[in-house]
Amino acid sequence: MRHVLIRAFCMAALASLAAAGNLTIVLEFQGTPATRSITEMKREFETLFEGSGLTFDWRSREETSGQSYDNLVVVRFKGKCVLEPVPFLYDERGPLAFTYTTAGAMQPFSEVACDQVAAAARSAMSGRDFAHADLLFGRALARVVAHELLHMLSRSGAHGHEGVARAALSGSNLISPDLHLSPADLERIYTQP
Repeated sequence: MRHVLIRAFCMAALASLAAAGNLTIVLEFQGTPATRSITEMKREFETLFEGSGLTFDWRSREETSGQSYDNLVVVRFKGKCVLEPVPFLYDERGPLAFTYTTAGAMQPFSEVACDQVAAAARSAMSGRDFAHADLLFGRALARVVAHELLHMLSRSGAHGHEGVARAALSGSNLISPDLHLSPADLERIYTQP
């Protein structure tokens, strides 16, 4: 019975997210992230959602202790959220992130594999890119988080055919200056099932 109540609460929360316009995004990091990368992640993320009618309030997990929020999603970052200057060997297979589901319903909780994102971004970098690696890593994180938020807001595991919502994003996609949300992806937010 408790499982059913939690599922109903999460589904109601997701249904109201897009309609409300204001969304609190709680960030939880396993380690200490690079400040400049996280600042860039937030900037790029908000740029991706320009024109969507949504506004975002960014909070750390610590800031939310004892607080109540109407429209909230939680994004947990696993691994080191720092793009090291010297590459390390890491298995790049597997998802960059995922959103939790319960009985097939999207939940307002996702998890980002920072090591996977860093490896993918690094694979597309060369020469001068390393001079501003922290900004490119922030851009990559923003796109991964935006992808997962689209799943949450549309209440669907479906992927788009272009832009951030594609089923797979390459390292080049993650750091390129011109990856966006498509109009079809924005429409999915407001026409969820």
